[in-house]
Amino acid sequence: DAKTTQPTSMDCAEGRAANLPCNHSTISGSEYIHWYRQIHSQGPQYVIHGLKNNETNAMASLIITEDRKSSTLILPHATLRDTAVYYCIVRFCHVNWIY
Repeated sequence: DAKTTQPTSMDCAEGRAANLPCNHSTISGSEYIHWYRQIHSQGPQYVIHGLKNNETNAMASLIITEDRKSSTLILPHATLRDTAVYYCIVRFCHVNWIY
């Protein structure tokens, strides 16, 4: 799996967009970029993932550079409830089909 690097901490004004960068310069063509967050004393929570295209869901947007060497998680209207440790993880996405 590719190595990821992120800032150790970031500050954000409440109600404004929070942009969380992640560098993954050794990513391969078939590895997905996953973001999770962990709120104090809770288990990790899935936020969003993507391969090449930018993605958006109800919680966040994921912007992936064209060369896929970095990405940015965008929380459009950050609030105190979004305070957490955010993890950027690069790995293959396995799908288990159930028949």
